[in-house]
Amino acid sequence: MGKVNVALKRSYIIVAALIGIIGALLLGFTLFSHGYLHNDEEIEELLTGINGMYAISVIPLLLSIVGVYGVCKQKQWMLIVFTVVMILISLFLIVCLIQGLSLQPEFEKAMKVHYENFLPLSEASDSVIEGLHEIQVEFQCCGLDQGYLDWGQNISKACLCTEEATNPCVAAPGNSIHFETDGVQPVMIYQEPCLPLLVTLQMAVFNVLLGIMLGITLLWLLSVVLCIVILCRLNRKDDSPTVVYSPEAKSGNYITLTEAAEYT
Repeated sequence: MGKVNVALKRSYIIVAALIGIIGALLLGFTLFSHGYLHNDEEIEELLTGINGMYAISVIPLLLSIVGVYGVCKQKQWMLIVFTVVMILISLFLIVCLIQGLSLQPEFEKAMKVHYENFLPLSEASDSVIEGLHEIQVEFQCCGLDQGYLDWGQNISKACLCTEEATNPCVAAPGNSIHFETDGVQPVMIYQEPCLPLLVTLQMAVFNVLLGIMLGITLLWLLSVVLCIVILCRLNRKDDSPTVVYSPEAKSGNYITLTEAAEYT
């Protein structure tokens, strides 16, 4: 069995430790999400995704322990198990990345349809209106698709422009104002609708998740490459030096201790 370079072994241990840390963080996030959504009405529909998150977090965590122990004790079968399973996980993540990239346009359309189902806002539920009020204040927008027109004649107070507003504002039509005004200065409300801002934000989050998945996949593949190199080093036989007899060696070159003792 060959010897593994110390730098190579340390590099593999560091990468495997990072995989274990990421797995532990994902496991903690999954447990928190499961507990938070436990009483949610849609928990049955989310169980498949939650169980998938458990698998994605627990398996790499266990594999990192197996891999570190295997490289420290030079257990080839443990390193082989680590390599095979990590290759399968990496292939799964690559397929998910490809699907995620191909589904970006459909995801954007689905978000638009989801929010457009709340129209008209005059018939929306109280929870939807309350959530939209918070969105309008935070993003400095009004309505969903057509701006303040989505509110009809009852424009939300959350559409009012503040002194610190950075987004453009327009004067609200007089027949749709139902809050206090001095009668001199026009009531200014946010011009931009909220739907494009919401879709842009969610698409940015979606792209960030794809980027994180890409980074994790590259880390997984790096661990596989290092593990394969270590296995190749372990399977390599070290050449031991052969002893060769030389006839040039002369016995006269050696002096016995007894001859040296006669002169003392």
